Amino acid sequence: MKKVKTAVITGSNSGIGLGIAHALAAEGHNVVINSFTERDEDHALAEEISSKHGNRTVYVKADMSKGDECRSLVEKAAEEFGAVDILVNNAGIQHVAAIEEFPVDAWDRVIAINMNSAFHTTAVALLIMRENNWGRVVNIASAHGLTASPYKSAYVTAKHGVVGMTKVVALETAEDPITCNAICPGYVLTPLVEAQIPDTMEKYGMDRDTVVREVLLERQPSKQFATVEQIGGTVVFLCSDHAAQITGTTISVDGGWTAL
Repeated sequence: MKKVKTAVITGSNSGIGLGIAHALAAEGHNVVINSFTERDEDHALAEEISSKHGNRTVYVKADMSKGDECRSLVEKAAEEFGAVDILVNNAGIQHVAAIEEFPVDAWDRVIAINMNSAFHTTAVALLIMRENNWGRVVNIASAHGLTASPYKSAYVTAKHGVVGMTKVVALETAEDPITCNAICPGYVLTPLVEAQIPDTMEKYGMDRDTVVREVLLERQPSKQFATVEQIGGTVVFLCSDHAAQITGTTISVDGGWTAL
């Protein structure tokens, strides 16, 4: 019988993070989902995951722009379940502007949420994983952790930083039954991306299929979105025994973007 693990997923009340939560819950693992809000619907979402998969899921509020709250999130999860076996650093935001016009507060917030939060959560989680002699850290980076686009300086910088930290953590845990890897998605069809399509259609005077292929997926050779289920499945694989010797690397789920 498979041992139940406890997974913490940052930024997980929607989109990719929520897809990962469902994927790990479907494996029977305890799951802690997270965002910066404290609403009835956040806790209802945790109950919905539990009901669907028969696992235990709880919601914990924590602002990933604040280091102390990042650390507290992991500590609260350990208090609730007695361990943190899987950490998925997924929280992220975006801001688009030329460097000379990039607002300083936007830069600081993107770096804090997209990169610094992963440092804080990982630092605490590794102490717990070492104590329990097993762990998986999965960082959701981006194709922009391996390449770049104009006007996304903070996002690209943060995601490159996450990839670099992934390698460092892997080396520091190489002799332990702990792995650390980064998943680098291209464009993933999330509710947020879906909501952008009508405005983009209007802006360019294009139909939906043309906007998707020629605008949103311009750099994604497959011309297909990745799905949250595919990202979730990749996380499940990296947390399995089959991936015990995969550490310190990136797995691109980008339809060939980084092959160009």
